[in-house]
Amino acid sequence: MKFRYLSCILLLFYFCQASFSQIVEPIKWEFSINEKSEILLQASIDRGWHLYDMNLPEGGPVSTAFDFNTVEGAELVGKIFTTSKITTLYDKMFSLELRWFEKSATFIQQIKITDSEKFKITGEVTFMGCNNTMCLPPTSEPFELNKKDLPESLQNIKPAGKSASVEEKKEDAVTTKNPTNITTANENSIVKDTVKPIIEQQNTVSEATQPDWWRPVIKELQDFGSKGTSADSWWLILLYGFLGGLIATITPCVWPMIPMTVSFFLKRSKSNHKKAISDAFTYALSIIIIYLVSGLLITIIFGASALNELSTSAIFNLLFFGLLVLFAISFFGAFELTLPSSWTTKLDRKADSTTGLLSIFFMAFTLVLVSFSCTGLIIGNLLVQTALQGNIMGPAIGMFGFALALSIPFALFAIFPSIMHNMPKSGGWLNSVKVVLGFLEIALALKFLSIADLAYGWRILDREVFLSLWIIIFILLGIYLIGKIKFKHDSDLDYVSVPRIFMAIISFSFAVYMIPGLWGAPLKAISAFSPPLYTQDFNLYHGEVRPQFLDFEEGMQYAKEHNKPVLIDFTGYGCVNCREMEATVWSDPRVKQIIDNDFVLISLYVDDKTPLPQTIQIEEFGKKRNLKTIGDKWSYLQRSKFGANAQPFYVILDNEGMPIGPSHAYNRDIEKYISFLNQGVKRIQKQPHP
Repeated sequence: MKFRYLSCILLLFYFCQASFSQIVEPIKWEFSINEKSEILLQASIDRGWHLYDMNLPEGGPVSTAFDFNTVEGAELVGKIFTTSKITTLYDKMFSLELRWFEKSATFIQQIKITDSEKFKITGEVTFMGCNNTMCLPPTSEPFELNKKDLPESLQNIKPAGKSASVEEKKEDAVTTKNPTNITTANENSIVKDTVKPIIEQQNTVSEATQPDWWRPVIKELQDFGSKGTSADSWWLILLYGFLGGLIATITPCVWPMIPMTVSFFLKRSKSNHKKAISDAFTYALSIIIIYLVSGLLITIIFGASALNELSTSAIFNLLFFGLLVLFAISFFGAFELTLPSSWTTKLDRKADSTTGLLSIFFMAFTLVLVSFSCTGLIIGNLLVQTALQGNIMGPAIGMFGFALALSIPFALFAIFPSIMHNMPKSGGWLNSVKVVLGFLEIALALKFLSIADLAYGWRILDREVFLSLWIIIFILLGIYLIGKIKFKHDSDLDYVSVPRIFMAIISFSFAVYMIPGLWGAPLKAISAFSPPLYTQDFNLYHGEVRPQFLDFEEGMQYAKEHNKPVLIDFTGYGCVNCREMEATVWSDPRVKQIIDNDFVLISLYVDDKTPLPQTIQIEEFGKKRNLKTIGDKWSYLQRSKFGANAQPFYVILDNEGMPIGPSHAYNRDIEKYISFLNQGVKRIQKQPHP
């Protein structure tokens, strides 16, 4: 069932990806030469779109930049300039004053023709276009001008002397770049025994002018004593799985299995107490083994990294969003969702007809299958989140915690069937449990929608929208708990019980707690679920740490020019632990001061779905792979340079790209993080300055 379920999700993902892909080209270029010996680089811009100006401040969007690769029979004179109208506006997202063009833009490069017969100029323009709802990835448009493009008055110029070299003239032209591809020099240097890029990129950078920032430093990190995922993280995964198992025990799908379990073990153990304990232990162990093995098989078949990539897929998250909403509507009483009765009936009969350990195993398998309609979503989310650890241990520990929590109460029921007489009967209280779960599932569904929204940059579920929806959901939940909302399958509520009133208090208090978040309060308790602060349009809080760069090469170049160390932050839009580190550790004033003053912070999102201008093909561990998105590129950088693929992952580099201390993983101990930063600062101070 689980394999078919995940297979359908993957097939749907690939089908939809092929069906809905489209190319948007709102900016079109024309290149020509006028009689004044001027190259005109003209952009026509569709209505509602804009093209960014040249030389924007660091940390903002990609500037328009021109690169002249070949200049023959002519010389470049001066810098590129524009006569078009420029719109200037302060952008809250980037906290910068930005400039752009609307409708059209013309850039002019003056030249001096030296030999019209040999005249040839080639190059490319790198640009980025945006509208009010989306931005296109940085794009390069090549151009070539020959003798036939010259006006008649310029077609008979003969050589007057040797022209200056292209390199000398290129220094005068504005060629500000924001590289988004791995250069040939960098790619070839990544190769150690396991990783080998096999394509050549344009715009190569001389090793004499740019350090080899992509060179692997795995051994150097090991020499510093860097470790993988911390033990604290494993314990948190175990706790996360255990809490998921506890939640699963009170779902409507699991509760009906209690009387079935008691009935089954009453027939087997009768008055033999030792046999009851032995059978109960076997039953619990069978539940754990079934969940653990199935979880590991899913991870092995699809791969931990595949689950990581799937976790930020729009199709996957929208599908989970829809399923959770569907389950919520069902729990509200609109309809009933059940598995085919023939499946569970056959397994139940098999459990009754067999003896010994096999019958207990079949009983455990019946529990797993019957409960899957409620636990499947919990398990799916658990596998995805633990796959962010980058290896098989995460899903294994998470599934063990989940199965352990689910097996404990059923083991107790198997040992003491008499407990059943004290359990509340099915009825109105169980309907109330369903409705409460329905509200919670709608709230959790928004998390899946938020992940897709962040990864693809749709900006339809910014932080204030997300919080507004959660506030309304938990207010309605509180109103339901005090009996002011009634669904059609609910029993009449004669009075409000003590547990319900306490739950209502908790729900109302939680809603009130979130209200200051609408004005930018950090809300650390839900930082793992809510979108990051930078997505909020109106924000009165200024204590968050923001990265200076989201591009590795740009950040390293800036650090080299300003002689500062670099703090690399490998993160992800769907990374819960990353959000917790930002909200609990980075928000500490001491940590913020050190990062802001002493480092160049570069945050690299490994699940950024923005397409690269050009697909990069690599060879990794003997297999050819294509890097299609910016997230693919940063994930590859983390694996090839640092030998890690779990997030969050922090490492301090000098401006030559070499580590100056051990890496740091998920650990909410603020003092340890401050020590990690201070060690890097001290080591960089001891290094000789150029």
